[in-house]
Amino acid sequence: MRSFAGGWLIWIVVLLGLFASAPARAETRPNLLLIYADDLGWKDVGYQGTDFYETPNIDRLAREGMVFTQAYAGAGNCAPSRAVLLAGQYTPRHAVYAVNSTQRGPKHLMRLVPIPNRTGLHVSSVTLADALKSAGYATGIFGKWHLGGQDGAPPQEQGFDIVFDSRAPNPNRRRDEPDDPKGIYSLTRAAISFIEDNRNRPFFAFVSHHAIHTALEGRPSSLAKFKAKTPGQQHQDPLYAACLYDLDDGVGLLLRKLDELGLAQNTLVVFTSDNGGTQQSSQEPLRGSKGGYYEGGIREPFIVRWPGVLKAGSRSTVPVHQVDLYPTFLDAAGADIPRGHPLDGESLLPLLKGDGELRRDAIFWHFPGYLDTPAIRGRDPVFRTRPVSVIRKGDWKLHLYHEEWQLDGGRERIATNRAVELYNIASDIGERRDVADTARRKRDELLNDLLGWIEAIKAPLPVERNPTYAPEPPASKKQALR
Repeated sequence: MRSFAGGWLIWIVVLLGLFASAPARAETRPNLLLIYADDLGWKDVGYQGTDFYETPNIDRLAREGMVFTQAYAGAGNCAPSRAVLLAGQYTPRHAVYAVNSTQRGPKHLMRLVPIPNRTGLHVSSVTLADALKSAGYATGIFGKWHLGGQDGAPPQEQGFDIVFDSRAPNPNRRRDEPDDPKGIYSLTRAAISFIEDNRNRPFFAFVSHHAIHTALEGRPSSLAKFKAKTPGQQHQDPLYAACLYDLDDGVGLLLRKLDELGLAQNTLVVFTSDNGGTQQSSQEPLRGSKGGYYEGGIREPFIVRWPGVLKAGSRSTVPVHQVDLYPTFLDAAGADIPRGHPLDGESLLPLLKGDGELRRDAIFWHFPGYLDTPAIRGRDPVFRTRPVSVIRKGDWKLHLYHEEWQLDGGRERIATNRAVELYNIASDIGERRDVADTARRKRDELLNDLLGWIEAIKAPLPVERNPTYAPEPPASKKQALR
C-alpha cells in the first residue's frame, strides 16, 4: 500500500511540474483597433461608389467585414462626435456640443441664446479607454484627441497608457512634410509599435487621424497620380483624392501588420469617421455636409471586421450610431459597464454575430446652438445649423428646430411655422420631400418620442430670446433706406 501511494505521489508531482512549466494559456479576448478618419464623407470611399477617389485598403476591409449602410456619427462635427464615442453618451450628458463654442456665426442673426458649450470631455467622465484599461487592456491613442480644452483633460488622464500625436498642438495647420502628410505615417508607425509591444496581451488602439480635415496634404507621388487621372462627374479634386489615398495607405499598413504578427484573427477592427464630408466633396445623393444634421453631415462609412465571428462581405441596413461603440467593445472584451456611468448606446454584437437584433426603437442627436457657414443644400443661408434635435426611428427621420418651436407657436402652429421636418429615408435618402404636413400621424409619433427623450435625458433647450437679434432687411429695403 505504501509503494502504491508513493507511486501516485510521484505522478502528482510530475504533473504539477508539467503544468508549471507549460506556457500560459493564450489570451482569448479580442484586440480592439478603431481607425477613425476626420471629415471623411459617406460617399468618399471606393465601396460607396466614388467616381474619382481610390481607397483599396478600406475596400478590402469592406470585403472582409460587415458594412453598416446606415451608420451615423455622434454629431455633425469633430469634438462632440468624439465625446459621444469615448463617453458612450449622447451630447446632453457630457455637454460637448461643438468645437469651442455654440455661438458661431453672426450673433445678431441668432434668435435664441444658445446653450453654453463644454470645450472638452471632463476628467470625471469614465471613457471607453478607462473601462478597457480597468479590464486589463493596454490602451493607446495615436493622433487627434480634440477633447482637452479648458473644460477637458488630456488623454493621459482619460484612460490611455500611450499617447502619440506628431501634429499637436496645431493639428490642422499645413506642414511641409511631403513624406508624412497630415501625420498619417508617423501616427501609423507609432500605432504599429504599440501593437508589436502588446502582441501578447489584449490591446485597444485608437488610431485617430487628422486626415482628411483641411488643410489638405498629400504625398507628391499621390498628388501626381490623381492630377493625371480623368476627373469624375461627382468628385474631381486631385489634392483631396491624394490625401484620402494616403490615409487609406495608412489603413493598409495596419492591416498588414496584424497579418504579419498573426493577430488578424483575434482583432476586432472598426473603421469610420467623425462627421460627414466638407463642402470640398459632394455627398450626393445625401443632403448637407459637415456641421449639419441632414444625412450628409452625419451618415458615415462604417465597417467592422472580426474574422470567425462575423461573415465576410456581409451588410447590415440597421441604423447604428457611434454611441454604440463603447458597449460593443466592452461586450466583445467581456468587460463590465462602469458603475454610475450610464451608456446610451447598445452593443452591436447581436448584429455582428447574426444571432439577434437591437432592442431600441430610435437614435438621437441634440445640438442647442449655432454653427456658421451654410451647408450644401442646407435649410439656412447663414448657418450650417441652428438649434435642433433629431430622431431616427425605423425608416423615418424628424428634425425639430427650436427657434420656430419656441418662438413661433410650437405644436399649435406646426402646420406653418417650419419647426418640424419629416423625411422617409428609405424612399427619400436625399431628404428632398418634407412630409411633415402629409404624414401627420408619423410626424406626431416621432415628435412625441423626441420630446420624451429630451425630457428623460434632461437635454437643455435654448428658450431665452436673444436681446441683440436684429435680422437684416431685404436688399430692396436696404437700398430704400440709403
